[in-house]
Amino acid sequence: MAQHDYNIANASFPTVRTDINNVLSAVNSSNSGSSRPSSAVAGTIWLDTSGAATAQLLKMYDGAADITLATVNFTANTVDFADSSVVADLVNDTSPQLGGMLDVNGQAIGDGTLELLKFVETGSAVNELTITNNSTGNNPILSATGGDTNIGLNLVSKGTGVLQGNGSALKVAGKETIWVPASAMYPNTTNGCSDIAQTELSNGPELKTLDFDKDSDEFAQFAIAFPKSWNEGTVSFQAFFTANTTNTGEVVFAMQAVALADNGDLNTAFGSDVGPTGKAMSGTANDLAVTAESGALTIAGSPSTNEYVFFQIFRDVSADTLTADAKLLGIKLFFTTDASNDA
Repeated sequence: MAQHDYNIANASFPTVRTDINNVLSAVNSSNSGSSRPSSAVAGTIWLDTSGAATAQLLKMYDGAADITLATVNFTANTVDFADSSVVADLVNDTSPQLGGMLDVNGQAIGDGTLELLKFVETGSAVNELTITNNSTGNNPILSATGGDTNIGLNLVSKGTGVLQGNGSALKVAGKETIWVPASAMYPNTTNGCSDIAQTELSNGPELKTLDFDKDSDEFAQFAIAFPKSWNEGTVSFQAFFTANTTNTGEVVFAMQAVALADNGDLNTAFGSDVGPTGKAMSGTANDLAVTAESGALTIAGSPSTNEYVFFQIFRDVSADTLTADAKLLGIKLFFTTDASNDA
C-alpha cells in the first residue's frame, strides 16, 4: 500500500476538518445501535454498538453493504481507522475546510477526556501524520482553543523508534552522563590517595591517574554544579581504572555525596556511600578495567536546583582483593533530567 499523509492544512488543534467531524459525529447522533438504522441510505454513517465498549465499529452504508471505517474504543478513548485510504479520502487537501471539532461521543480532543487518536495504516511499514500550511514561511502550530493553557504535545517513541525534529533526533528528558576525569579530582588531606600521576607507556596514550593503595581506604573528592534540568534525584556511576600488575584480584570503589545551596554551610557531612560490584583485573598490566554501574546514590542535603554537589570516592580495600595500587582514570556519572533544556 502506498504511503499516505494525513494532512490538516491551516488548522489549529483541536479545530480540524469539518469533513472528518461529519464522519465521527455519527457517534454522537441517533445513527447508532446494534444494527443499521432502518432509514439508512447510501452514504449513511452509523455506529455499530453490538460489540464491547472497547471495540465498537464506525460503519458507512454504501447502498448495498456496510463498510467498516474505524474501531472506536470508548474505554481508552481511541479511534483506529481501518484503512488509511479512507482517511485520505475524507481529507480534501485542495479545499481545506476549517470548522468542526473532531469528537468521539461528544468528547473533543483537547478537552481532557479524549486523549488519543490513532491513524493506523495496514499493510505498510510507514505510517505518518503530517501537519502542513498552504502558505510558506509559517510553521504549523498545535494549540488549544478558547484560551486553554493546560495542554501540551507529548511525543513518545515506541519500540526502536527515534523522536526527530527537522531530520535530527530530539533531545528529550531522561538519563544522561557526565565524564569526570581523575585530573578533575583531588586527594583528601586526611587519608587521601596519591596526587595525580602521569604515566608514559611504551605506545600511545599517557595516563593521568589517582592511585589508591591496597592496604587502607584512601579518598579523593570532586564537585559538580548540575544542569538545571537535573531532577535532583539519585545518581549512579561507573569507575574506569587500571593497575600495573598481572594480579587478577577485584577492586571495589564506592562514592558518597552532599549538595549545598546558596548560603549553605559547606562544613556538612557526606551521605551514605554506594558502589558497584568489584571489578577484577584481567591479569595483564595496564589493561583498562570498567566497573558495572553502581546502585542509586542518594545525595545528602536535600538537593535542589542551582546547588553545588560534592562527591567523595574511595577504594574499599576491606571488600576487594587486588594486591596492587588501583589507578583511577575517572568516573562516568549518571543522572536523570526532567526537562529538555535549562531554561
